Amino acid sequence: MRIISGSLRGKSINPPAGYQARPTTDFAKEGLFNILAGMIDFEQTTFLDLFSGTGSISFEMASRGCSDIVAVEMNPVNANFIKKTTASLGIGGIQVVHHNVFDFLPICTKQFDLVFADPPYALNGLDTLPSKVLGTGFLKDDGLFILEHGAEYNFAAEPGFLKEKKYGNVHFSFFRKNFG
Repeated sequence: MRIISGSLRGKSINPPAGYQARPTTDFAKEGLFNILAGMIDFEQTTFLDLFSGTGSISFEMASRGCSDIVAVEMNPVNANFIKKTTASLGIGGIQVVHHNVFDFLPICTKQFDLVFADPPYALNGLDTLPSKVLGTGFLKDDGLFILEHGAEYNFAAEPGFLKEKKYGNVHFSFFRKNFG
């Protein structure tokens, strides 16, 4: 796994053997960030990465100039890996929060321009994430929420839904708060 673009382009992210996360593929990340490049100003964006896993999405954001990143990861091994990788890459601006996402959302007091969630595809409650994220105060008005999910989900009827993009088995659903 590698960082695709920006100041850290080509740097490897190497979780240890047996790491319990399903990282977003490089192919899907490249597609996602090509879309984001036309939608946001990375340097002016506040970013929340839910179910951070390896931290690769946060690292991509940092590589493109985002300096206000909160990465939420429940697994202590994964959270520690993200912290260590952040330090080894010399990235400032990433705060790693070791917490359960569903418990973190109601207590989050900071506001974000962009929220990305990459939960385990079989996660109980995955289908509730759009309403939980869009219905709270931590996503700014007109903020963007992106949910990575498997093919078994379709969020087209959800309020705020913009579009879905598919990259192999990876699906990204895009939502805008107060859209419509």
